[in-house]
Amino acid sequence: MTTIRPRRLRTTAAMRSLVRETRVSPAQLVLPVFVRDGLSEPSAIESMPGVVQHTLDSLRREAVRAARAGLGGLMLFGVPLDSDKDAAGSCGEEPGSILNRGLAAVRGEVGDALVVMADTCLDEFTSHGHCGVLDAKGRVDNDATLDAYVRLAVSQADAGAQVVGPSGMMDGQVLAIRRGLDEAGHTDVAILAYAAKYASAFYGPFREAVGSSLVGDRRTYQQDPANRREGLREAILDLAEGADMVMVKPASHYLDVLADVAAASDVPVAAYQVSGEYAMIAAAAERGWITREAAMAESVTSIVRAGADIVLTYFALELASRA
Repeated sequence: MTTIRPRRLRTTAAMRSLVRETRVSPAQLVLPVFVRDGLSEPSAIESMPGVVQHTLDSLRREAVRAARAGLGGLMLFGVPLDSDKDAAGSCGEEPGSILNRGLAAVRGEVGDALVVMADTCLDEFTSHGHCGVLDAKGRVDNDATLDAYVRLAVSQADAGAQVVGPSGMMDGQVLAIRRGLDEAGHTDVAILAYAAKYASAFYGPFREAVGSSLVGDRRTYQQDPANRREGLREAILDLAEGADMVMVKPASHYLDVLADVAAASDVPVAAYQVSGEYAMIAAAAERGWITREAAMAESVTSIVRAGADIVLTYFALELASRA
């Protein structure tokens, strides 16, 4: 029998590139960005080396950089003043909220050169830090929260968002938002559903980034990390409610769930490489334990290999510069 030699296809860089199965394009990358009220200059996020909270002016510049790099989009998160937060997160839906001003600033700067996305959730805006309205017993009230999400999504669409991203894991959120957007005349605004979002330990740095007021956890509405089938079930429910895209979050530690969702979905599938996943690579690279460029490329390639059409990652600009 002749010896089979797969190594023939690994002999040179050109050969390896020619037969590569998975390719990451800048156009499929989305850069998450934070815009904070009250800043006079960008503020570094200690737990996310290289990532900042933006002013409106620096946000505009970042949007231009992203467009020139060929990125697919930006996902905006707003960081309000603590004094503007309340139990209902009502400041988020105001036309003058920091997130809505950020959306308008980005659309005004780059127009349709990027897909402008908005995080559609209350956690940044509530005084208690939860993703919804609380009932008298301190539990998140699912249906009261849906009403708030609809108002928030409509205000974001009014401000210029082309995609809204409900991330709170409330039952029925996609259907409620779709109806609300359509009734408000925003039939062209798409919904990126955070369909399988787990109660992960890897969100820690993000809470610094958005100035979260959370005490406790979100385990009564985000998914148990031990559950795989449930992730697919949640995605199927969101597809039935009319999601234009579905997302798995986190990405790197949930590749099995991502692969399940990608196999079942008839719409584009996104995955979010979250703050803790980013911070581990950035911190280890700072200490010389791993090579930053190689690790970031490998990590995002694995997400695409598992089935993601779109990847939200804080490495987006760095990766685009290598393309």
